[in-house]
Amino acid sequence: MNLQRPNANDATGTFNRSKNVVPASGICSRCVDGCKGNCEVFKATFRSREVIYPGPFGDVTAGADKDYPVDYSHLNIQGYALGAKGLHEGEIGNPDNTKFPDVNTETEYGWDSKVKMKVPVFTGALGSTEVARKNWEHFAVGAAISGITLVCGENVCGIDPQLELDSKGKIKSAPDMDRRVEIYKRFHNGYGEILVQMNVEDTRLGVAEYVRKKHNLETIELKWGQGAKCIGGEIKVKSLDRALELKNRGYIVTPDPSVHAHQEAFKDGAIKEFERHSRLGFVSEESFLAEVKRLRDLGFKRITLKTGAYSMRELAMAIRYSSMAHIDLLTIDGAPGGTGMSPWRMMEEWGIPTFYLEALTYEFCQKLSKKGMRLPDIAIAGGFSTEDHIFKVIAMGAPYVKAVCMGRALMIPGMVGKNIAEWIKKGDLPVTVSAFGKTEKEIFVCYEELVDRFGKEMKDITLGAVGIYSFAQKIKVGLQQLMAGSRNFCLSTISRSDLMSLTEDAAKVSGIPYVMDAYRKEAEAILDGKIEVEPNHKRATVTVGR
Repeated sequence: MNLQRPNANDATGTFNRSKNVVPASGICSRCVDGCKGNCEVFKATFRSREVIYPGPFGDVTAGADKDYPVDYSHLNIQGYALGAKGLHEGEIGNPDNTKFPDVNTETEYGWDSKVKMKVPVFTGALGSTEVARKNWEHFAVGAAISGITLVCGENVCGIDPQLELDSKGKIKSAPDMDRRVEIYKRFHNGYGEILVQMNVEDTRLGVAEYVRKKHNLETIELKWGQGAKCIGGEIKVKSLDRALELKNRGYIVTPDPSVHAHQEAFKDGAIKEFERHSRLGFVSEESFLAEVKRLRDLGFKRITLKTGAYSMRELAMAIRYSSMAHIDLLTIDGAPGGTGMSPWRMMEEWGIPTFYLEALTYEFCQKLSKKGMRLPDIAIAGGFSTEDHIFKVIAMGAPYVKAVCMGRALMIPGMVGKNIAEWIKKGDLPVTVSAFGKTEKEIFVCYEELVDRFGKEMKDITLGAVGIYSFAQKIKVGLQQLMAGSRNFCLSTISRSDLMSLTEDAAKVSGIPYVMDAYRKEAEAILDGKIEVEPNHKRATVTVGR
């Protein structure tokens, strides 16, 4: 672990002056009167609560960089020289039908009504953050053409400047939600879906009723805890009138825009922006089951649940209640992860880290399964970006985990693609891109694939969307290679035995055997001549020999 705790980070625009930092406090070991900054204590002296958040808001996503004692890098994937699991019924593995491009990376989720995805990833909740709003076309079209699910996050309706409410305070018209759903649906090709997430405020406004009636959406997602980890933040606004509007809609706005001192500070230029927060909400078995029933009665085929890095108690509640309610997909989001506007220190120091949380998830699923309970399909989120992450998550949580929820890793390609389009237009490509060409056809490896698929419609597919598709294809091919190397030709055959722990601590937390113990019994039996391995058996098992 990194023992130093700097009282500074690039995310908050702060840094330690000294190379020597006190590990416990993160403050420079020599703090000089007259220092011109810029640690968090220095900056908070005059910018106060602003320093809590990463910035500049609306232009960044931020991910915590705390180095935990155990993480997924402490696992490695097993490789085998024989066997072929997951081939078509009746097939036995041979060199002609076990090529890595033949690996099937499709997954599905759902209790009865299933949703298939081309690769086992989907987006994090892209809700009311400014980054999501202004990049929506790239994110939505990119997800649709990649055949993965897109989660439209909370508060989209509630912050829409053009929102219209009826006499009962329910949504009458929500143009931004309409825009978001329609963009995805235009390029949806049968894989994945768009689902809308709801928090306390969304429920009060009638978001579920609106998207079901207006857009005939089949899935709605409930959320335990609001955005920005667990305290209900997500956006900032730079207008006093806008802050007052959101306060009048029932949101918590800080600093309170109705307070005279805060209005004067805004006029002075000291307060430059206001934060909008949601109520925290409470969970009980009775209320949860009642809400799921209400949503099903509205006509939703699938109900999903998103929960965070809460304590072991809340995790047990989420899994058990989801089983009781026939939840179609339970997404469990661990620390640290990344988001648009979570408090920085909360991202660094709050919640159960993903590795530990998934270990607990598997343990609890095993216990409930032994009781005869059917478990919901599960997705794990919390800091993933590559194909090896996906393999490890699915293997560690097998057979319950079906997919990985990616936040920033699926947003970055959208923003990069968008920026490449601007750089091409301005003739200002950075060398990191121009090394591959000057036009989109030269730069994007997957561009012509999409031209063949969409023809004239290609003019309506942004380079941001092409970027996400290209990233998804990289994930697919990389995953195919890892799966072939472990002789898994479909996702459902991946198991915990396909992993090994590199440290005894990782083995203790995860239950995955230590590298010096994994397959030892089989190895010793072979050395003793007690078993004979059948190289062409499709399940790569061992049988009793001499």
